[in-house]
Amino acid sequence: MDLQDQLKNLFPDHEPEVTSEENQDKETDLWIQDEPIICKYEKRKGKPITILEGYTGATEDFKALAKDIKTTLSVGGSFKDDKIIIQGDFRDKIMKILIDKGFQVKRVGG
Repeated sequence: MDLQDQLKNLFPDHEPEVTSEENQDKETDLWIQDEPIICKYEKRKGKPITILEGYTGATEDFKALAKDIKTTLSVGGSFKDDKIIIQGDFRDKIMKILIDKGFQVKRVGG
């Protein structure tokens, strides 16, 4: 007996909600941009960092994007002065994540 059957026995009148794909697609439609996001590589205090800048949307959306990138890559980073700063050189992985979300990305710095 799996979990679904056990829940049906406990709550016979309850009907589970169906998750629609529209809510999942809505997340990718939040970010709208005219120019590509610039993905740069720098070294600060001898340590590599990746900087994303050039986003023209709301700062809340950009912060959510920063959090999504950091959790996907399991790295540290921050959001300062309309820039996302990721610890380490993850340009290729970050560009792939952004392209999958529908962004245009331009690689700068090698």
